[in-house]
Amino acid sequence: DASCLTTVEDLSPKAIQAIRERAGVSQAVFASFLNVKAKLVSEWERGEKKPSGPSLKLLSLVKTKGLEAIT
Repeated sequence: DASCLTTVEDLSPKAIQAIRERAGVSQAVFASFLNVKAKLVSEWERGEKKPSGPSLKLLSLVKTKGLEAIT
């Protein structure tokens, strides 16, 4: 049912950093959960790159349901 799906929205660099900080983890640990490199998380948080596809979906899940949702 579509109403159960997590909404995916573009996230600002500050929003990504806030999601990570709310989870209480470092960029390296956050990257491990998302299966990306720590450098990429840093680039997202500085606004140099934007997450897309599966990474954006995972970030949206963590934003709404916490890091436990993807562990």
